[in-house]
Amino acid sequence: MKILITSDWYTPAVNGVVASILALRRQLEARGHEVRVLTLSGTVHTTCENGVYAVGSVDAGLIYPGARLRSFAVGQTVRRLVEWKPDVVHSQCEFSTFFLARHIARAVGAPLIHTYHTVYEDYTHYFSPSRRWGRLLARGFSRAILGSCDGVIAPTEKVRALLEGYGVKPSVTVIPTGIPLGRFAAPVSDAVLDGLRRRLGIPAENRILVYVGRLAKEKNLEELLECRAALGRAPVTLLLVGDGPARPALEERAAALGLAAPAVGFAGMAAPEEVPLYYRLGDVFVSASSSETQGLTYLEALAAGTPAVCRADPCLNGVIENGVNGWQYETGRERDEKLNRLLTDEPLRKRLARGAAAGAAAFSEEAFGEKVLALYEAQRAAKVRRGGAV
Repeated sequence: MKILITSDWYTPAVNGVVASILALRRQLEARGHEVRVLTLSGTVHTTCENGVYAVGSVDAGLIYPGARLRSFAVGQTVRRLVEWKPDVVHSQCEFSTFFLARHIARAVGAPLIHTYHTVYEDYTHYFSPSRRWGRLLARGFSRAILGSCDGVIAPTEKVRALLEGYGVKPSVTVIPTGIPLGRFAAPVSDAVLDGLRRRLGIPAENRILVYVGRLAKEKNLEELLECRAALGRAPVTLLLVGDGPARPALEERAAALGLAAPAVGFAGMAAPEEVPLYYRLGDVFVSASSSETQGLTYLEALAAGTPAVCRADPCLNGVIENGVNGWQYETGRERDEKLNRLLTDEPLRKRLARGAAAGAAAFSEEAFGEKVLALYEAQRAAKVRRGGAV
């Protein structure tokens, strides 16, 4: 098949949407399918290289940090992709590139599939002074966008239920994004981890609570800082790996709580090849977010054999299993009790680490690719039955 994937985000950006697209492209190409990507350029200039068409765009950071909007000079690129005649168009974002995806799919009679990665109700602080009106806007926007698709992919049952509650018309199929298990499960020598620890200035005796991801308001990272502050002088480092618009505010909050290195560390963005090392360095993976649609970092941590203590969320059902590979918590007291157990009971932590590595096997890239391909075939067949041009 010829498959066009569209997204406002692509490499070198680092986020869950990009990780999902890269995993899907690897799996599709490994099975012999031809994949092209339509995305936004980081400049006003349009480029085409290695099957990636990046159309010129302008900065839209006032709407959302790092966001961009396409320019209007996209006609030639769109014509080239229409002439290529993709069998399936798979959109991954709801903004600039979605409308190009819809146009191309209609022009060639291909099914339009869309993966809904972001619960916009949790991002109202970026676009609306009123949370109530922001949530209503997010629901109406999502319903309108998805209404023009042939099929929708939700990464978890949480998102499927949300979309069906919105009254979305196309069928919604749950397909969790897979991860390259081998990359995170590969053995790492103590010497390498010790070198990373020294580079970060973390004492040898300190236990490490590691968070990997975007530093943004919706991730509720202040709770993690307050949790670390409650530990007082305990030899524990909260290591925040990643960057984002909330970093200055988080650094100020850490200072206000009396937290300085090595009690807390801001590692910044990690090179992709080093990300597995940070999970392996951590004794426990922590997250207080409730805004995830799936949360690939949870799966990556488990694949690395790092047990997790995370705020309870429907997207974690079947992922974080209490007493098997970590715990989901409801209250601060429950969170602190579970963390204390893992930090002081090493046999327990090692047992949960083994459970983490074993449970991650269900979320492989290969399974992800197979399920998406099955949906493509079903949608192509349905398009033919409806009189489409596939």
